[in-house]
Amino acid sequence: MRVGIDARLVYYSRAGIGQYIMRLAGAMASLNTHHDEFVLLQSRKDGTQIVNGRNFSRASLWTPSHHWAEQITLRFETGHLQLDLLHSPDFIPPFRRNCKSVITVHDLAFLLYPHFLTKEAARYYGQIDQAVRNTDHIIAVSESTRQDTIKLLGVSERRITVIHEAANPIYRQVDTDEARRRVSEMYGLDRDFVLFVSTIEPRKNLPSLLQAYRKLLDDYQVPEGLALAGSQGWLSEEVYNMVETLNLEEHVRFLGRVPSEDLVYLYNAARVLVHPSFYEGFGLPPLEAMTCGTPAIASNVSALPEVVGDAAILVDPHDIDGLTVAMWRVLTDGDLRANLITKGLKRASLFSWERAAQETLDVYRRVVE
Repeated sequence: MRVGIDARLVYYSRAGIGQYIMRLAGAMASLNTHHDEFVLLQSRKDGTQIVNGRNFSRASLWTPSHHWAEQITLRFETGHLQLDLLHSPDFIPPFRRNCKSVITVHDLAFLLYPHFLTKEAARYYGQIDQAVRNTDHIIAVSESTRQDTIKLLGVSERRITVIHEAANPIYRQVDTDEARRRVSEMYGLDRDFVLFVSTIEPRKNLPSLLQAYRKLLDDYQVPEGLALAGSQGWLSEEVYNMVETLNLEEHVRFLGRVPSEDLVYLYNAARVLVHPSFYEGFGLPPLEAMTCGTPAIASNVSALPEVVGDAAILVDPHDIDGLTVAMWRVLTDGDLRANLITKGLKRASLFSWERAAQETLDVYRRVVE
């Protein structure tokens, strides 16, 4: 079996789907797949060696990820590769091709919250109806995303397989004092802090977190600061303006995009991870935090309850008072913290990229056969 994996997005983004591609390919290389060949389709500008495996090769493509002409050009750029199957991890496959197709659907936020999209994103992901009709099989990263795909796009449940993601293996427990020293040196965080990790965009519901944090300071006089780790996304101005409006400049730190090598120390140093998102197809930050032994608070919507189980506190993303109380409880109740840490570590151990890679390989084989 000769499989192509579209990895062009890695050149443009190492987060999100780019991270999914790298973790999946890396785990795939560790499996016993000596009778299979894998071709990573990468941007010609990308010097990254995603995988160092003897049955992995690279094909350099001229067409950029999300390019308006890719439905025309990819057919010609991949035609000579003699693939049995092409995996498109970023939703949209080439509609004209000479091999089988598998796509990954990470979430359908662009259908549920279209006002959160840029015009370019709306153009690209607006092809999703044609994509799910055109592919041979769909991988959904959660049961929640699977159900959304069935309900919103009318896809037969037999054409969708749920394969959970996992935390990057770099995330682990480290010595808390060492973690605090590192984040103090790297980011100037010299006080205990509540942590948020994700792109700063409307779907992540940061205004509710800021309002809840303001109430936490006013009503409970907690000493913890708030650290926001994530790149600036679409329509993020409201968040920065709200920090000023709520007089939080002395308490809130914007850290920008934090590399995984640093983020492991941020997770370990944080008192709690808060993820109040309106919608997630999976929701990696709570899982990453739990892997590091950090208590998590997450929204009780979409895939988040599926990921965290009973190992985190779940709150309504619209309930600011509820979010405030949840943070106060985790920050002040030692028994609750210890229980969440124990449950979180156990829950996180259920997810692995090796399992995800094996299940993905099984999908490839079923489709090709």
